[in-house]
Amino acid sequence: MKVPKAVTVGQGKLNLDLDTGSGDLWVFSTETPKDQSQGHNLYMPTSKSKRLDGYSWEITYGDMSSAGGDVFLDTVSIGNVTASSQAVESAKKVSDQFAKDKATDGLMGLSFSILNTVEPKSQTTFLDTVLKQLEKPLFTCNLKHGQPGSYDFGYIDDSKHTGEIAYTNVDNGQGWWGFTAESYSIGGGSNSTHSFHGSQHRGAPGSSIDGIADTGTTLMLLSDDVVQEYYGQVQGAKNDEQQGGWVFPCDARLPDFTLSISGYNAVVPGKFMNYQSVGSVCFGGLQSVGSSGGVPNIFGDVFLKSQFVVWDTEGPRIGFAPQA
Repeated sequence: MKVPKAVTVGQGKLNLDLDTGSGDLWVFSTETPKDQSQGHNLYMPTSKSKRLDGYSWEITYGDMSSAGGDVFLDTVSIGNVTASSQAVESAKKVSDQFAKDKATDGLMGLSFSILNTVEPKSQTTFLDTVLKQLEKPLFTCNLKHGQPGSYDFGYIDDSKHTGEIAYTNVDNGQGWWGFTAESYSIGGGSNSTHSFHGSQHRGAPGSSIDGIADTGTTLMLLSDDVVQEYYGQVQGAKNDEQQGGWVFPCDARLPDFTLSISGYNAVVPGKFMNYQSVGSVCFGGLQSVGSSGGVPNIFGDVFLKSQFVVWDTEGPRIGFAPQA
């Protein structure tokens, strides 16, 4: 489940989704139309807030949800980390998906700042704004399956993971936390389909899978051939157009899914692949990214909840270890 983080924006607390797949910090505010903002906590610009005259923003996400508005500079704090002059994007319009999601009052983008949509001059993400004051130029996430997880900025809490952290290089050329898994396997031991193997996925050589680590995407979205291979191991699984993806009997045995990343095997337990029940069947946590060009494979929350993850801007690099 997605559990938004309480963030102090200006004078008030808002529940924001921390999203490593985008670069905008935007909020429901007193400028948001009442029929869209009902039930949400609102950002209230004060005399201490500085409006950036002539600046605007508009963002559309992968699921086609969207928002847009104007821009203030204000104080933003998570825990004991404070940005004193952070671009806060005030929503003057939001799509239905956001209006109906009463648990969330906006998003905090934690991608690289190149993805920020503010015009005429893009603004820095919260992470880039506070980077110099952090002990280390990184943050970590320890997301959990079926319970609240945690984020830490500027340090690594070694009590939250076991073993060494395995790092791999990040390709941030497009602003995302992109990395390559050298190979993958389905199942384990004698049930494993092929240990590590592969054909080419999304233009990567050999058996590798290129993708982005994205806390803002709930599911794991990979290429058709990988997804079909996985559900080929699940009795009764089918791609159901009505449900919008792969479904299976709720009591089906789901194999583990393992990604090999710089020699480290990141295992997603099979039970994580049961995302939710829809009627008499269950909807899979692994789905197809689709065939539209330019959409990367996405290692979303289903994958990230299986790992302790370090997002290090130096390098940049991303690190994985088993959760404690």
